Amino acid sequence: MNVYDFDNTIYKGDSTAHFYFFCLKRHPSMIKYIPSLAAGFAGYYIFKKGDKTHFKEKMYRFLKCIDLEKDVNDFWDKHISNVKGWYLKQQKPDDVIISASSVFLLTPICQKLGIKYLIASPVDKKTGKYNGLNCHGEEKVRRFYEEFPNGKIDEFYSDSKSDTPLALIAKKAYLVKGNIISDWK
Repeated sequence: MNVYDFDNTIYKGDSTAHFYFFCLKRHPSMIKYIPSLAAGFAGYYIFKKGDKTHFKEKMYRFLKCIDLEKDVNDFWDKHISNVKGWYLKQQKPDDVIISASSVFLLTPICQKLGIKYLIASPVDKKTGKYNGLNCHGEEKVRRFYEEFPNGKIDEFYSDSKSDTPLALIAKKAYLVKGNIISDWK
């Protein structure tokens, strides 16, 4: 089986950020959450305080302002073209997508693409709170083996060295930058 990170690997950009701005245009009432989002962003990315899960939970407060099912489906209708052509050409029935993005955001695109196996971050659709750990770094390996106890990764693709734990358990791993795929080093 082949395993792929999603954002900036098989999808051009960060789907969560794209979805946030897509919703902000549709639902201007989301603006009331910008101060707490900015504070969370500054705390995590600038002052290195807290963790990414806490920052993301602040961001996901906007879910209270939207029609999640409709907005997610409309988002993917407009953004499916961000799925990279090289992936579509080599897609296989047993591919696994493993991502720090939320299950609620990635499930519809995986269904549209015919991808059966998705491992992603468990986020409550109503509150934006995590129901487990952010699916990132070592957590991706733990979650992979939880889902596939005897799983063997033939090829692994990611844009980020933070996915080194998954790269190390794959027979072959590749680093993706845009549409350039190179051996993991």
